[in-house]
Amino acid sequence: MSHHTINLTVNGMPQTVTVEGNQTLLEVLRETIDQTDVKYGCGTGECGACTVLVEDNKPINACLTLAATMDGRSITTVAGLANGTELHPVQQAFVDDFAIQCGYCTPGMVMKSVALLSENPNPSEDEIRHYLEGNICRCTGYAKIVKAVQTASDNMVQYAGGDTA
Repeated sequence: MSHHTINLTVNGMPQTVTVEGNQTLLEVLRETIDQTDVKYGCGTGECGACTVLVEDNKPINACLTLAATMDGRSITTVAGLANGTELHPVQQAFVDDFAIQCGYCTPGMVMKSVALLSENPNPSEDEIRHYLEGNICRCTGYAKIVKAVQTASDNMVQYAGGDTA
């Protein structure tokens, strides 16, 4: 098996790791870098629990991405969204709108929602539902998740330091 030494920036912290050629980003994040906030769901890219953001808020399924292809890239997990003890507006909205039940899908849902709002700061309910397709939640029925994304959209101006008047 071939080994590769790669450099990643994970949640703002530089990491140098040696990976196997067939090792997924999910495996490296969870097992080597100890980022257990990235969840293993299906391992086939169908559930979205392992969603992370690469560079400009591009969501990817870490279970389908070979770690060796991420050399030199910047990756954000759900743990990297908060600013100290201040939650990111999407994280806070998920808490405030009770969009979390068992919490297993939450990291992927939050990451996908952050990506959506970076592309479309004011999405409609249909746009939210369409964008979150591929992220499965077995507990909430999605209504609270959609509401949380709408709440986060409303609050993003405040987070960005913009004028709320």
